[in-house]
Amino acid sequence: MIAGLPSMESPFRGEAALEESRRRTVIRIAAAAAVGVALALVFLPLGVYPKLACAVLDAGCPGGGAPRGALPQAVRQTPVQVAQSGTYVALGDSFSSGEGVYELDKRPLNDGADRCHRATGSYVPLVAQAYRFGGGTAFYACSGATTGQLFSGQYGHQPQITRVGPSTSLVTLSIGGNDAGFTKVLTACIAKLPWSSACVDQDAAVVRRIERLRTDMSKVLRELRVRAPSARIIVLGYPRPFPQDPAASVDNLTVEDQRWLNGMTRRLNDAVGAVAAEFDRAIAAFQGPGSVEYLDAYEAFTGHEVGQPQPYLNGLHLDMDELKINARSYHPTGDGYRRFADLITKQIAAGPGRPMNNIHLSTP
Repeated sequence: MIAGLPSMESPFRGEAALEESRRRTVIRIAAAAAVGVALALVFLPLGVYPKLACAVLDAGCPGGGAPRGALPQAVRQTPVQVAQSGTYVALGDSFSSGEGVYELDKRPLNDGADRCHRATGSYVPLVAQAYRFGGGTAFYACSGATTGQLFSGQYGHQPQITRVGPSTSLVTLSIGGNDAGFTKVLTACIAKLPWSSACVDQDAAVVRRIERLRTDMSKVLRELRVRAPSARIIVLGYPRPFPQDPAASVDNLTVEDQRWLNGMTRRLNDAVGAVAAEFDRAIAAFQGPGSVEYLDAYEAFTGHEVGQPQPYLNGLHLDMDELKINARSYHPTGDGYRRFADLITKQIAAGPGRPMNNIHLSTP
């Protein structure tokens, strides 16, 4: 440095030194404050800690209810809770519509009930009385329905499958008998010559139709799951029409004919039940909500088959004026539908035999 001249030291160097001094001062103050707080907390009375947490964190505050700010808890619903949480939609064919009691009960239910033979004597109104469904009951089963007609509709009415939506919590369904052609099969059996084998000669054709039904049934269940992914779907099987060991001919059906018709009913039920079980296993494997439950009704009318003293199935009814078989033939009687209702209400309570994965958030 030259004597007599002012210093040429950079002003930035002085500012840096000043900033460093300030930083050290802040650190010392913060450290002192921390020590002071720690010492203060050490000597606080025990009851002060919860008050401090309540004031600062809004947690653990005293009161009659749960602590403020608590999160909702996930609770697994019971089978009954799942079924009742929305709308009960009843779909299917004549075994669900009430064909067997329709002519004895012609009170209108809804649009198209007259063409579909929906009757208040069916099991559906009885199930609706047994449980309180949050979204009410929608009854759209239609006599003569096939799996294809669930998608296309009948008599110009809206397809049954479209009645199912996100708010649906329970579906009951009987389907497959018309796909297998059972009405025509039974008619051919009854109308044959007494010594003819025309009834059992239909075996190969019926077996082929039942095997095709597996694919069509899968399509139905897939669509129901897409439309109502959280619903319980209960698929109702068909009852054995004749005693396990028939003793005599009935309605021109020999003992051999009755055994064969029993066997075809068992085969149909097994095909539909296998598809339903496969679907439910997939739902459970992925821990999905809802279920597909097969309700095997094959033995449901045991002791009350056609030809027994108190049958749950109508035998042969002929319209003498038109010389044709009445549609209620070989469909459930009032007692038969009440038996179905009992089976379904018990299935609703029992569930699919595994935990439901439908979750409800409970508010504390």
